[in-house]
Amino acid sequence: MNRTNNPKRPQKEQLYTLFSQIAAAMANPHRLELLDLLVQASRTVEELAQEAEMSVANTSQHLQRLKQARLVISQKEGLYVRYRLADPTVARLWLQLRAVAQQQLAEVDRALNAYRQQRNEFENVSAEELRTRLQNDDVILLDVRPAVEYKNGHLPGARSMPLEELEQALASLPDDKTIVAYCRGPYCVYADDALGILAANGRTVARLEEGVLEWQQAGYEITNLPEVPKPPGGFF
Repeated sequence: MNRTNNPKRPQKEQLYTLFSQIAAAMANPHRLELLDLLVQASRTVEELAQEAEMSVANTSQHLQRLKQARLVISQKEGLYVRYRLADPTVARLWLQLRAVAQQQLAEVDRALNAYRQQRNEFENVSAEELRTRLQNDDVILLDVRPAVEYKNGHLPGARSMPLEELEQALASLPDDKTIVAYCRGPYCVYADDALGILAANGRTVARLEEGVLEWQQAGYEITNLPEVPKPPGGFF
C-alpha cells in the first residue's frame, strides 16, 4: 500500500518513534552501566558517579536522559537525589539486551575474556547445584558486592563480604568447605578477584556466574528484596 493512501501511517510511525525513545536512551555505554548499577540497588547521583568513575555533572546528564525515557525514577532525599529503576521490566530488558549481544556479537566474548582474565580458572557451579549444596551445608556462599547491594537483596544463605574486606575476614571463614562467591553476574569481575584471594590462601573455591537478577529471573527466591515503586501513571 502506498503510504500516501494510508491514513494510518502517521499513527504507526508515532508508535515506532515512541519505541525508539527507549532504544535511544539506552544507546550509550555510560547509561547502560548506570542501569546495571541500579539493577543492584538504588543510589544517589554522587554514589553512581563514584561507582561509574564519571563526574557528577555527566552522571546527572545521563540519568536525566534515562528519566526522560521513563527507565528510571528519582526521589529527593534532603540534599541528595536518589535514583532507582522505574520498573522490573527495565531490568529484564537489560538482561535481554545482554543476551542478544552475547549471542550475535563474537566480540562480546573476547571483550569479556579480556576483562575477566581469571574467568576460566575456577570451578563454576550452577544455580540448581548451589541450592542443593546449600541445603546440604556443603558450601559457604559469599556475596562480594558492595554492602548496599547486599542489603537491597541477596541470595538466601549468602554472607556479605565486600571485596575490600575479604582479606581481613579470611580467618573467620572455615577451611573445610568449598567457598562459592558471586557478584553482579557474568559481566562482573568482583567474584573472580575474591576467588583469587581465597585460592591463594589455600581455600577450595567455586563461582556462581549468575547474580541476584539472574537468580531471581530463574524463579528462585531473594532475601531482603524491597518492592520497586512504579512510576506515576503506570507507564509500564
